[in-house]
Amino acid sequence: MRLDLFLKTTRLIKRRPLAKEAAEAGCISRNGQTAKAGDDIRAGDQLVIDLANRHVEVEVLAEPPKQLRKDRIEDYIRILEARDPRSQKEEAP
Repeated sequence: MRLDLFLKTTRLIKRRPLAKEAAEAGCISRNGQTAKAGDDIRAGDQLVIDLANRHVEVEVLAEPPKQLRKDRIEDYIRILEARDPRSQKEEAP
């Protein structure tokens, strides 16, 4: 499954065009390398989504179907870390 479709299906990013833009901007990495919107996502891949309003690290457990119920998402991804970088205060030296 393509990265942009995977992100939309698993609801990590709301819309496919936004997922494509984030990938083109270099905000998404797959297994430690910058990912492209058309990259194939497979079970075992680790994704890091680093956007201005959130940072999420997930492990892909399985390829989801094209239509996925919200209560079944945890069968396909495991969230390793999720945080809001805006809420972290910068410490002054």
